[in-house]
Amino acid sequence: MKSPTNYLDDLDTSRLSPSNANQSTAALALLSAIVAFLVVSPMFWLLWQAWTVDPARAIDMFTSSQTASVTFNSLLLMMGVTVASIALGVPLAVLTTRTDLPYPRFWTIVAALPLVIPSYIGAIAFVAMFGSGGEIDSFLGVTIPRIDGLRGAGFIITLYTYPYVFLTTRAALLSMDSSLVDAARTLNHSRLSAFRRVTLPQIRPGIAAGALLAALYAVSDFGTPAFMQVNVFTSTIYTEFRSYNVEYSALLALQLIALVAVILVIEAGIGRDEDASGATGQGTTIRLGGWKWPAMGAISLLGTLALVVPVAIFTRWLLISQGDPIPSLEFQWEFAYNSVYLAVLAAVAASAFALPVAYYSGRRHSLLSRLFERATYLGFAVPGVVIGLALVFLGTRTLPSLYRQGVWLLVFAYVVRFLPQAVGAVRSSVLQIDARTLEAARTLNAGRLETFRRVTLPLIAPGVVVGAALVFLTTMKELPMTLMLQPAGMDTLVIIIWGAQRSLAYRFAAIPALLLILISGLSMLLLLRQEGYDVS
Repeated sequence: MKSPTNYLDDLDTSRLSPSNANQSTAALALLSAIVAFLVVSPMFWLLWQAWTVDPARAIDMFTSSQTASVTFNSLLLMMGVTVASIALGVPLAVLTTRTDLPYPRFWTIVAALPLVIPSYIGAIAFVAMFGSGGEIDSFLGVTIPRIDGLRGAGFIITLYTYPYVFLTTRAALLSMDSSLVDAARTLNHSRLSAFRRVTLPQIRPGIAAGALLAALYAVSDFGTPAFMQVNVFTSTIYTEFRSYNVEYSALLALQLIALVAVILVIEAGIGRDEDASGATGQGTTIRLGGWKWPAMGAISLLGTLALVVPVAIFTRWLLISQGDPIPSLEFQWEFAYNSVYLAVLAAVAASAFALPVAYYSGRRHSLLSRLFERATYLGFAVPGVVIGLALVFLGTRTLPSLYRQGVWLLVFAYVVRFLPQAVGAVRSSVLQIDARTLEAARTLNAGRLETFRRVTLPLIAPGVVVGAALVFLTTMKELPMTLMLQPAGMDTLVIIIWGAQRSLAYRFAAIPALLLILISGLSMLLLLRQEGYDVS
């Protein structure tokens, strides 16, 4: 069989017709529309549930002291995490790109490593060791600074989200023309003034992109606030859901969606002004002198807090088993199998959903194709607890048999949440296909299905694999949707971690947590490879 590119050797270009490439457009558009509708459909059910609430009761709920407290805590947590992530991420990006810091590749990896651990796993470790009544309290018998409450949640989430700002800012710094800074220095600007007037405007889109990810993570994180007893939108929605107060949980979910929309609008307004890409000029490297030792110490401290401490704590729990046995929490390989089984189903389903959307968007640059593609990104912006709540409404009110079976509704939730990962990876591969290759196959009497099977699919296969792998790895770590839509009797790694934390039997979380850390490490390596971050 000829390779895809060998078809070009037999091509008579006079036989090509632009209309041949567009014959399947209608079918692709229809499939893309169906996928887009399925992805956004859970939000319709959430809106319907909120719409059925009596207006007077809705006003009372919106104006209650609990709602005010939840809103205030969520905003404070989001703003605190965002500011702290910028304060950590931007200096670290400058250190690893613009200074003579020794071994920059190594310190770049150390600074990015906190992305390896889901924040709720770090929260369990820190609360168990340093929280009120934790192991340090019991061992020392003295009061130490608390890792509890809103401040503790902000500290933990920042520890695992600042790498977003670090990586996006670092990419912006690597792409900008640093010789412009030297030009500003020759005009008698200080280093600080040159950074503020020259560097900052050019890297602002990168900072804004990372800050957006940090803000969205902070406002949508469920596990860390729940473990630290902080009443924010996500934890309160779940609590009200478990208390069968579905009306209030639906209204809180709409407020959370509105907050996410505001974040996206703000980022769009501040992160699109400057373009620092495409520059090649090299500027003067900043000499740290004696400051290189505090710089390396600071990065080491962050890496130790975010990675070494949790891993050491879970390893200690694994090696030292004490306390009464809890049979339901004892580790069984069935938990890992269930997690893998659900993740595989989600990866396969997401790949199938992504193919028509990504192919249509990649081959047809139209308003309709962009609309369908962007619709699939809705789930990624909406917190998992909101998607879980919406699908509970959908399952209990419309598809009770499917809801009772559980597995497929949960898999659908994963697809809604993580479909953008598959769409983005597949679309990148589609954009690299030369349209002449497909036309060559068609002129050699290959049908559309045969062309797709023998030419298109082999060319986009790497993107499909990467997208499926990303969906698989992130599904393994998903907590709120798994809790809300868990099939009866089908415990997974994250369910056991949740149960161990709720029972204060942290040792039972050791093996599941260490397995998820390993999985998260693979996820990070795949993400860095896909995005092409330069860590040299």
